[in-house]
Amino acid sequence: MGKLIFIVDDEQAISKLLSFWVKDKWKYDIEVFFNGEDMLRRLQAKPDLILLDIMLPGLDGIETLKRVKQFDEDLPVIMLSAQGSIEVAVDALKFGAFDYFAKPIDMQRLEPAIKNAIKAHELSKEIVNLRENLKRDYSFDNIISADGKMQDVFKLVSKVLNNDITVLIYGESGTGKELIARAIHYNGNRKDKPIVVVNCASIPRELLESELFGHVKGSFTDAKVDRPGRFEIASGGTLFLDEIGNLPLPLQAKILTMLERREVTRVGSNKPISIDIRLICATNMPLHQMIEEGKFRQDLLYRINTVEIDLPPLRERFGDIPLLSIHFFQVYSKKYKKPLRGFTKEAMKRLEEAAWPGNVRELQHVIERAVIMTESEWINPEDLQLRMLNKTSDELDLDNYELDKVEKTIILKVMKMYQGNISKAATELGLTRTSLYRRMEKYGL
Repeated sequence: MGKLIFIVDDEQAISKLLSFWVKDKWKYDIEVFFNGEDMLRRLQAKPDLILLDIMLPGLDGIETLKRVKQFDEDLPVIMLSAQGSIEVAVDALKFGAFDYFAKPIDMQRLEPAIKNAIKAHELSKEIVNLRENLKRDYSFDNIISADGKMQDVFKLVSKVLNNDITVLIYGESGTGKELIARAIHYNGNRKDKPIVVVNCASIPRELLESELFGHVKGSFTDAKVDRPGRFEIASGGTLFLDEIGNLPLPLQAKILTMLERREVTRVGSNKPISIDIRLICATNMPLHQMIEEGKFRQDLLYRINTVEIDLPPLRERFGDIPLLSIHFFQVYSKKYKKPLRGFTKEAMKRLEEAAWPGNVRELQHVIERAVIMTESEWINPEDLQLRMLNKTSDELDLDNYELDKVEKTIILKVMKMYQGNISKAATELGLTRTSLYRRMEKYGL
């Protein structure tokens, strides 16, 4: 689809000259107007650029520019004027003009200005589309659940969207903590600003402070240049600290100070930098128990858990397993262009009977793998590869075993299958290496 340019000038000779020149140069569609009022009535056509004279009969060019910007602040307008004064140019740029040219127009200078204006408009439209896509992707309509506990979560989340209250999300690995954090961000009042995600368990402890707070050149051996931290980068938007229970105590104290003063100091510097962030944290660790053990600061917990959101594990959302399975099946059938029909009854039964220690993330990976691997038009039990995760009479009975015993048994089976390979076992279970180590330590493995 071709570009559309509006030319607004009451001098017909100039309008014709510009029109012929633009058509000859780029083959763009052109509409010519001799006053601002007629052009404003055509803005619904959504032009890509307006060439606007300042000296117009009736509504002058500056007032017309103001109204264009009220209609669409991203629509580029290049102002043209026989009055080549600095004051006129400053006024035009102050009210949002992309550029200004005095008459007679230097076409060699106007050509790159038009190219840059069109390119800037395309970029602004892409950004708007990206934001809309993100908002749609992280809308609550895309968080699949019919479970009562999850509906309570959605109600709680809806109450914290349009304020900067700190939120702490509890949940096992794979329950969707980051998904909830992103939904809060993209549906809240900071949706047009960045969300920065930091997994505190995946960054080496000796690098965490620099990663979060930034550093100045020469503050340590590898500090070759000044570098902003994640808090600075997220300023204006949201910082999501996942696995916050992994933060060492000294860093917890520094984050507490940051929350109280709303400023950060880079490693190696004494100069504080003001920031404006919304903080959302998440953990799968028992922070209250860690406080008793001296591993987590009570005052920090008070600051980050103004609102607590508890995400139930998939095993407590039994009715969601078929819903999520069908959702992921549709997503990956489309992604991999496989015209599959669905699950056999036996396959769905196995999905419903699985223990799902890796929660929704594990279910997602299992369905994706099944869609890729199946050679039938239906997903069969053997496509699911749930060897060690399903209940059978000679393995697990969730009604008779306590949850910890179930989890310990599953970890043992997976570790045995992968001959003690932590990375492969963690991937199979839908856990991080750190989370798996923590569970193994818990069960004396």
